[in-house]
Amino acid sequence: MDIHEYQAKELLQKFGVGVPRGGIAYSPEQAMYRAHELSGERCVVKAQIHSGARGKAGGVRVCSCEKEVMEAASWMLGRKLVTHQTGPQGKLVSRLYVEEATDIRQEIYLGFVLDRKEERVVVVASAAGGMEIEEISANEPDSIIRSVVDPAVGMQNFQAREIAFQLDLDPALIPAAVKMITGCYRALRELDATMVEINPLVVTGAGEIVALDAKMAFDDNALFRRPDISELRDKSQEDPRETYAEDRGLSYIGLEGRIGCIVNGAGLAMATLDMIKMAGGEPANFLDVGGGASPDRVLMSFKAVLNDPNVEAILVNIFAGINRCDWIAEGVVRAVQELDLDVPLVVRLSGTNVAEGKRILDDSGLDIATADTLAEAAEAVVAAWKTSITAEEAV
Repeated sequence: MDIHEYQAKELLQKFGVGVPRGGIAYSPEQAMYRAHELSGERCVVKAQIHSGARGKAGGVRVCSCEKEVMEAASWMLGRKLVTHQTGPQGKLVSRLYVEEATDIRQEIYLGFVLDRKEERVVVVASAAGGMEIEEISANEPDSIIRSVVDPAVGMQNFQAREIAFQLDLDPALIPAAVKMITGCYRALRELDATMVEINPLVVTGAGEIVALDAKMAFDDNALFRRPDISELRDKSQEDPRETYAEDRGLSYIGLEGRIGCIVNGAGLAMATLDMIKMAGGEPANFLDVGGGASPDRVLMSFKAVLNDPNVEAILVNIFAGINRCDWIAEGVVRAVQELDLDVPLVVRLSGTNVAEGKRILDDSGLDIATADTLAEAAEAVVAAWKTSITAEEAV
């Protein structure tokens, strides 16, 4: 789960991380009031969306008076900002963060992330801040500092000092940098975060170290014990297809293709996506219906897939172990009947109660194509999809 910049700053501030003064606004008038509260000559209006590169899309503006704040807020609110991270659909701006302008003397990149290969928290830092980490690694690879944290002892002060010294900081700022680095690590560890990124971390003209921007992501599986973090979730920033599925306990990831997939087991689901591509199609989603799926759960899976308006065919691929093919078949029949399904459907069943499952499909009298192997199912659904597209174009 991702959160907004202002929320990340509020959390990090509790762990001793310095941040500029600012306030949230939901309207141009409120933004102007926030700027007045800061009582500074210059302030920054920032669109709050779950994406980087906001500045390049016009989502970050430096304003020198309240009138400019009003104009910037009016332009941003209600607009969909399109960045290279959001894709062409963009993300809706429904709130702004108005922050005092900072006199920047030095910019630094600082990130903490769970490295699955190392099975450790890894600190990634660079004296070349202000850019995305991908740009830094491409343009200035020698500037990348990488430090692995031993989970048995956590981030130690000496380790934080080593990182701070490599960032070319003024020696007088090393204690403040150590406090910043250890504070970020404690926030990540104690809040079940999977990522903390401050870019840029800046040294101000007054010699202070502050987080000018902040991003945090959290482990979805730990939210049950972090209700205060769970409350920070903004569903308007998430893929509505994935939100619908997650709220119903389904493992779903939206893709860009046209063929919807309902599969049990993550490995089989990945193989199904590959087979669809090999057959000449493009999958619209990854969906793992899970073990012991009831007919109701299968029906919910169909609804989740059909929430994507781009879906033009559906493949159901079930290898039943814990699951039962007759349950799946009952769910498929219910889905076709209740949802008035009007796209090609191919079902491949194998495993527990497969004979009964196939009988239920055959006796339904519905237009449901079946296949015995995954390869046959993938080829059948791609062929059915192409035929339906050709028929629509002919009309």
